[in-house]
Amino acid sequence: MSELRKDPVVGRWVIIAPERGRRPSDYVVLDSEQGQGFCPLCPENEKMTPPEIFAFREEGSPPDGPGWHIRVVPNKFPALKEAGETAYRSDGVYESMNGVGAHEIVIETPEHGQAFSDLPLETIKRILFVFKMRMEELRKDSRFRYVVLFKNRGREAGASLRHSHSQIIALPIVPKRVSEEITGGKRYFSRHGRCVFCDVIRQEAGRKVRVVEENSDFIAIAPFAARFPFETWIFPGKHASDYGTITQTQYRTLAEILSAVLKRLNMALQNPPYNLVFHTAPLTEGSLPHFHWHIEIIPKVTRIAGFEWGTGFYINPMPPERCAEYLREIRLP
Repeated sequence: MSELRKDPVVGRWVIIAPERGRRPSDYVVLDSEQGQGFCPLCPENEKMTPPEIFAFREEGSPPDGPGWHIRVVPNKFPALKEAGETAYRSDGVYESMNGVGAHEIVIETPEHGQAFSDLPLETIKRILFVFKMRMEELRKDSRFRYVVLFKNRGREAGASLRHSHSQIIALPIVPKRVSEEITGGKRYFSRHGRCVFCDVIRQEAGRKVRVVEENSDFIAIAPFAARFPFETWIFPGKHASDYGTITQTQYRTLAEILSAVLKRLNMALQNPPYNLVFHTAPLTEGSLPHFHWHIEIIPKVTRIAGFEWGTGFYINPMPPERCAEYLREIRLP
């Protein structure tokens, strides 16, 4: 029988519909990307991107040339531009502001076609460090209120290039989805005096039903009100609202659990397209007792249709308990 489940943070309802009777193998999405072709992110093509902002390089190699291991460049076709002021405007019921922000690309490896999950842990650690470093740099700009760290893998997930990369966008406003989580967390905290995310982590860690992976610092779970099959969230085990507070030792343990989760998803769904997004506190908020930073990973194995768009409900035909069990049972190489 179908079940309506309510997300404990934002109050979003999801329909879990297992009677739709699909198996994990039914969610395999074939990679629609064609060949390699020309890639502006590959070594020897550095002049095809704007000048690099930062890079891990071989000693002595010049900027904007070969010899790099990880490279950060401005997006050549940015969603927002750094020049100018926000200039908020109101026209009756309408509000607007200038498209001010920053849009950067983190090129994660010089190897074209290498999957993020197959990168050495040391490389993933460095990428996680770059995320924090760039966030801290963008935090210095008083126009910016939020930094989005995200990765699109595969054309179905919105990636226009096959070469493994992530993106960083600084915004002059806090995104609606993050605001909803902060508001929901604050509401729960006012009633119970505790962080709702911490309570979720304690309950999931105790029952193990929806746990996918865990280590000394992090836990990965299939959320109770998962919107999509194989949706997986990664939380720090101890309360922390801002990704910028990650420690040196946590880079390693986060790299380990992130790599393991992506490997499990790749093996379960034959290298699916996916979106990976960091949810962290706004840049100017400081430490929040009611919010917990986390990573959301959503394989693109189902489509949002008219019911979802018309109601705000999601229909998930694969119970998260079953997804978590299936992923746990996969033997990693």
